[in-house]
Amino acid sequence: MAWLSLKVLLVGLSFLGCLYPLVDFSFSGETRGQKPNFVIILADDMGWGDLGANWAGTEDTANLDKMATEGMRFVDFHAAASTCSPSRAALLTGRLGLRNGVTHNFAVTSVGGLPLNETTLAEVLRGAGYVTGMIGKWHLGHHGSHHPSFRGFDYYFGVPYSHDMGCTDTPGYNHPPCPACPRGDRPSRNLERDCYSDVALPLYENLNIVEQPVDLSALAQKYAEKATQFIQQASTSGRPFLLYVALAHMHVPLARTPPSAGSRGQRPYSASLQEMDHLVGRIKDAVDLVGKNNTFLWFTGDNGPWAQKCELAGSVGPFTGSWQARQGGSPAKQTTWEAGHRVPALAYWPGRVPVNVTSTALLSVLDVFPTVLALAGAPLPRGRSFDGLDVSQVLFGQAQTGHRVLFHPNSGAAGEDGALQTVRLEQYKAFYVTGGARACDGSAGPERHHERPLIFDLEADRAEAAPLDRGGAEYRAVLPRVAAALAGVLADIARDRVSRADYSQDPSVRPCCDPRRPACRCRAA
Repeated sequence: MAWLSLKVLLVGLSFLGCLYPLVDFSFSGETRGQKPNFVIILADDMGWGDLGANWAGTEDTANLDKMATEGMRFVDFHAAASTCSPSRAALLTGRLGLRNGVTHNFAVTSVGGLPLNETTLAEVLRGAGYVTGMIGKWHLGHHGSHHPSFRGFDYYFGVPYSHDMGCTDTPGYNHPPCPACPRGDRPSRNLERDCYSDVALPLYENLNIVEQPVDLSALAQKYAEKATQFIQQASTSGRPFLLYVALAHMHVPLARTPPSAGSRGQRPYSASLQEMDHLVGRIKDAVDLVGKNNTFLWFTGDNGPWAQKCELAGSVGPFTGSWQARQGGSPAKQTTWEAGHRVPALAYWPGRVPVNVTSTALLSVLDVFPTVLALAGAPLPRGRSFDGLDVSQVLFGQAQTGHRVLFHPNSGAAGEDGALQTVRLEQYKAFYVTGGARACDGSAGPERHHERPLIFDLEADRAEAAPLDRGGAEYRAVLPRVAAALAGVLADIARDRVSRADYSQDPSVRPCCDPRRPACRCRAA
């Protein structure tokens, strides 16, 4: 078999001592035939109810709503964790954090990242002849070999972690607000606990820091331009491609976007949601222009809304986690309540994915990895177990069911990070531990352990308001099935080849393009 070859030219362009890799899209050997292209778009902190197609009254997602009518919408689709790094690691490996080692978020000073013995989606596809690109938020390690340029991506343009993890000159909307980066010898203002001031937010192109601090008001435009350029160049080359776009939206800080016609009085969250929708629309337009019938576009989110950000957080729709709300705290991001991990999801592939279909199949971000590899004709990595399924039959309208069981790992609100103490079994959901994340009013719900788990019937109780009666026949019938499923996955993980992430920290690994300047500025301000 003739293999497509990718040549990466390391051109010694001087920029603070860095090499700047340029992707050469030329290739030798066989043409790609009918191998499909893949565009995966991941929103950040977007609520299930933010998508107009999901929730009446939302009018800020015209492009996404149009995509829903032209493709398939999933209403029971779940992130693999309820916080950033574990969710992204699961997407790129098809494995839960107890297997891939990523159980909580990485920091600006993190030495490690996604363990190097874990194989990413990009690495497998590149080995199958694909050219691979990533735009946006990485948050799986930025130091040394953990940088995305060394994890299978031929091209990278983005911020290496969340865009609230560094100061900027255009801070945007946050709650509470954070100050701009210091200038000259002027000291920083007194900071809130979650604000950064010593290192500005960096923007990378491949291995180069090209801007520090990032101009948040221009970031969406830059992402759209780089994404469309990659799609156009890859299509022209004749090679199949993977483009992974991890958006900054809807995570805070929300950029202060220029007002549009008719937007006077519009709240910042709504304006930012419209900006995200416009960005996605531009990427879809580029796909339609060059590879409409041979490109699979998958849109979803990394976790639910960050409720402690108050009016700057998204909508949970009907998934209000009422039982937890009564105990205190938020039932959204960082929790295992539905609002924490049930996310918007759309699939678009003209001629393959049926149009204007709503799927109720139980699916997960974990399914991206095995499904994409199956469609590309690439084998799963050997010697390890996977938690995702190949759901291509669901995507093509040939099946109606996905998972029978999903496991929702603890993500910061309660219990040990990454531990599996919440089980979805068909329409039932069992909690062995509960707790609320920090809410808008600053309160957090108490951590409570349940030897006999709380079990909810989500078909009858989307709000998770009233658990089944522990003495009732339904509870007694479901409990042993839940316990068996949990015991089964834990036994499988114990037998599996698992990884452990290095979460050690060292201030010297912070991205800094010029340590002589305040906040590591790259350019005169």
